[in-house]
Amino acid sequence: MKAGVVTDSCASIPEDLIAALGINVVPYNVHIQERAYKDLVDLQRREFYEYLTTATEFPKTANPGPGDFLAVYQKLAETTTAIISIHMTSIGSAAYQAAQLAARMLQETHPQTRVEVIDSRQTAMCYGWMAIEAARAAQAGQKLDQITSLVKDMIPRSRMIMTADTLKYLYMGGRIGRARHLVGSLLNIKPLISMEDGEIVALGQARSRCKVYQRMVEIMQEMSDPQTRFQVAITHAAAPAEAEKLRGLVEENVQCREMLIAELSPALGVHTGPGTVGVCFVKG
Repeated sequence: MKAGVVTDSCASIPEDLIAALGINVVPYNVHIQERAYKDLVDLQRREFYEYLTTATEFPKTANPGPGDFLAVYQKLAETTTAIISIHMTSIGSAAYQAAQLAARMLQETHPQTRVEVIDSRQTAMCYGWMAIEAARAAQAGQKLDQITSLVKDMIPRSRMIMTADTLKYLYMGGRIGRARHLVGSLLNIKPLISMEDGEIVALGQARSRCKVYQRMVEIMQEMSDPQTRFQVAITHAAAPAEAEKLRGLVEENVQCREMLIAELSPALGVHTGPGTVGVCFVKG
């Protein structure tokens, strides 16, 4: 019996990989005015980002509850006794805590099933990569302890760097972290945002997208040596052309063993806003 792999929709893993690897995705909730939507279930990227550009009322998000995770764990417990559940930084979301509670609840009815819940201390495709590698390891027949060790080893080697035309979405959503001082930047200044130990931080700013993309590549180069091969996800929110620009720059200047483009889910896009472009990578 292979281990079951669970994550949530904010990981923003491309759908073809989710299907191919059998990853179980628990959706976040997006509240628009009086209606609640399930992220990537009854609210898709294109319609959401089109709405967000003209929205007069800021959407709200809510993490999955313990019952949402428990339903997935119970289904998996029918065919396996090992589950790994990988989630966004616990500083930015309560999904990790909800998953922990669900794991304890599962023990009452399925004491033979073990659930390892991981706080990735990251966001977006940084922990998306962790779920992907966990699923690949599960398909290869690795045991839960081996998969857990693999994922935990990826955490300090993972990093997100992003830029946007405005930080108002992070600010309004309460996710600005230690980058608060950049909120008042001039409109022609592009901020450079990352995450350290689970919290949003500022890395600097540049006067154009071109320059900020170059700085992203420089940071990756500073972290690398001749043996380094990165797993790279170019992430974006309704900005495919900009994502392709960044992809080309990364491919020209950094050695990658795997590269993909992933559009952020609506529940994550609420806090980044349309036009966001970034890179989530694992140093290998």
